[in-house]
Amino acid sequence: MAGLIKREDIDEVRNRTDLKEIVDSYVTLKSAGIGSFKGLCPFHDERSPSFHVRPQMGYFHCFGCQESGDVISFIQKMDHISFSEAVEKLAGRIGYELRYEDGGTGPRREDVGKRQRLLDAHKIAGEFFRAQLLTPAAAAGRQFLDERGFDREAAERFGVGFAPQGWDALLKHLTGKGFTQDELKLTGMFSEGQRGIYDRFRGRLIWPIRDIAGDTVGFGARKLFDDDQGPKYLNTPETSLYKKSQVLYGIDLAKKSIASKRQLVVVEGYTDVMACHLAGVDTAVATCGTAFGTDHIKVARRLLSDDGTGGEVVFTFDGDAAGQKAALKAFDEDQRFTAQTFVAVEPSGADPCELRQRKGDEAVHALIRSRRPLFEFAIRTTLAKFDLSTVEGRVSGLRASAPVVASIRDASTRMGYSQELAGWLGMADPNEVLRAVKGAERRAHAQPGSQGAGQGNFRNDVARHQQMPAAEVEQAPPTVARPDPRDPQGRMEREALEVVLQHPGFLSAGNWQHFAATEFVVPAYKAVQQGIYQAGESQVASSQWLEAVREHVPPELGSLLAELALSPLPATREETLMRYCRDILRRLFELQITRLKEERLGALQRMDPAVDPESYNLLQRELMELETARRQLRGDG
Repeated sequence: MAGLIKREDIDEVRNRTDLKEIVDSYVTLKSAGIGSFKGLCPFHDERSPSFHVRPQMGYFHCFGCQESGDVISFIQKMDHISFSEAVEKLAGRIGYELRYEDGGTGPRREDVGKRQRLLDAHKIAGEFFRAQLLTPAAAAGRQFLDERGFDREAAERFGVGFAPQGWDALLKHLTGKGFTQDELKLTGMFSEGQRGIYDRFRGRLIWPIRDIAGDTVGFGARKLFDDDQGPKYLNTPETSLYKKSQVLYGIDLAKKSIASKRQLVVVEGYTDVMACHLAGVDTAVATCGTAFGTDHIKVARRLLSDDGTGGEVVFTFDGDAAGQKAALKAFDEDQRFTAQTFVAVEPSGADPCELRQRKGDEAVHALIRSRRPLFEFAIRTTLAKFDLSTVEGRVSGLRASAPVVASIRDASTRMGYSQELAGWLGMADPNEVLRAVKGAERRAHAQPGSQGAGQGNFRNDVARHQQMPAAEVEQAPPTVARPDPRDPQGRMEREALEVVLQHPGFLSAGNWQHFAATEFVVPAYKAVQQGIYQAGESQVASSQWLEAVREHVPPELGSLLAELALSPLPATREETLMRYCRDILRRLFELQITRLKEERLGALQRMDPAVDPESYNLLQRELMELETARRQLRGDG
């Protein structure tokens, strides 16, 4: 068996890897002070950002779900791989050659994690399909692209390829690269018959479907030939890599623009994504054979930094009945966003790809600019079913649309649309509409299958997502309880620990002596203080400073340690940061001196100088020294 990775190599990979750059591949980060960044947590669903990253310390921590760790554990959690696989992945990323204990050379091919093997197979398959697009047999595929305004450069940009018409072209290619049939069965790229496995995609145009990190996890295939009896579009089936409810086509290309522009455009197909991006709408993505659902929203919200401070989601749908149905489905999911949601419908029924072909890039931009609020679209679509020129039609329209308005969670928005609805219905008395909306709201809360109940189920889903692994739940109760951050007695100790953990370089030799001598009162903070002392001053300049402290802190306080190390400090400039740190330490040391003075004064009052004059004089000298030290602190910090 291969040996373990050498510890010094693990440390080297950790030190050389930029944590922020890695996290940025999954989460939109904003500045949260000097050397600190924050964003929406990738490990649980949340409405305001509580996920903090300190690149210089190489650590992240979520103040919501308590997940924390370094760049290696982040990759482990995000990619669901082992520790050694995460180290190997990061080492490959920076081109670092790992060494192994006992003369090992790393995992043998058969020992490499299944996930990485599947990713490798998809990468090689994508290269194979792209090469095939240039062959004479792929003329129909090239014609398909050309007719829709996509040249060779566009095909290469989006990785479009071609699957040959034979039964085993890809199978032979991948087995020739060392993949076994048992491995290939897990990729979803092959079907299985009585004689074994064969190519799933044959004679089709191929689009690689990539995850947010840019790894190919599946493929979408479009029929080209009349003798193909399969569906028009055929995607990879569900695999351990490919979950259609979680994947958005184009997310790898759009993620940076989505984050910077605070906009997400959802279209219906691969060619629509291509057309949008080529037209300059580079925030476009598409679902892969399924409706835009809860898991897609989680991905989108993290990129949008969907924390209530702006951003928009634009759904584009055809103007036909199917498009309207899809838009109303999106409306059901709308209230899981805090970003504004819109719908853009092309009256002629043209999709973005067709618009670009017929009218050019500007037509695609015009479609997005024509967006209407999703609430308005849902209400007007409902009203369109009735003849509002008659009394009966208006009454029926009110009954049908009132539940739509009632489902709007925000009270101000709900009131606004109630008034709009009165105008659209042509009703002189808006109170009649308000009464209908309130009645629909009461009925919705009373019914177990109502939206209110659905929102409750969503909250339960989030709660389940946040639950700790069973192994953690079954651990013995902690020996050191987590302190209450609101406890005024521990506030000073907490703030001092934040300073020392985050900026140990600010402490002089004298500061370290004072800090080591300070008596912490709160048990958990005292345990962290002792861990800092045991880690030693020599570790301060090392990037392993926090890890060294962690080794000397009780395991149950690991999350607290991460909180202290990543809590934002109230300073936006280096000068104010240094002043804040100095003031906090001075107050801590002064508090310690005050406690010692009180102890000495109590002892002095209990002592008879005639009985023990030497001890009495010693206490007086100590009091004088403490007062001198207090004045020095106030004088120069």
